[in-house]
Amino acid sequence: MKWDWGAVRDFLPRFWDGLLVTLQALVLGSLIAFVLGLVWALLMRTPTRWVRWPVGVVTEFIRDTPLLVQLFFLFYVLPEWGLAFSALTTGVVAIGLHYSTYTMQVYRAGIEAVPAGQWEAATALSLPMRRTWTAVILPQAIRRVVPALGNYVISMLKDTPMLMAITVLDMLGEARLFSQQHFQFTEPLTVIGVAFVLISYPASLLLRALERRLVR
Repeated sequence: MKWDWGAVRDFLPRFWDGLLVTLQALVLGSLIAFVLGLVWALLMRTPTRWVRWPVGVVTEFIRDTPLLVQLFFLFYVLPEWGLAFSALTTGVVAIGLHYSTYTMQVYRAGIEAVPAGQWEAATALSLPMRRTWTAVILPQAIRRVVPALGNYVISMLKDTPMLMAITVLDMLGEARLFSQQHFQFTEPLTVIGVAFVLISYPASLLLRALERRLVR
């Protein structure tokens, strides 16, 4: 089959539109995952069992169900309860919520890796609990888990094509629509594949360099 550069040229405007949507979903979903994951992790460390137990059940349920099922639930079921959002907003929330249960585990591991002496020193200095967390524990914990959090950003990038299932025209959605309209599949899908590699691979190299720098 002959490669059609004209098809690539015609697809590029749609590709840029899809890339913008993909990056929006990635950035906003990552922010939700990082912030909410930290909230989950802190709640799981509270001494109150009636807080830890519901949080554990909810996060385990989210982590054990497929992202695609969660997308369908948020997009098709919530409107029946009067909660309707745009497709992109729904996708961002679903990705952020889903991955927050994984970043929670990363934060928990980072917090538990902080030496016990740091807790003891904060207690000896009579630091308030909030000050202990914000000035002593969390800066050390987050520094340890940055590379792991970065790996989840790459995973979220590779999961953004699932948003096509709820009508979001990300890169893959634009490629599929173009292919169906022009009956040309090879060129747009190849462009999408190359784009994911060009984004993911440099990000992986950056994470490796960051990890080496942080462990010094």
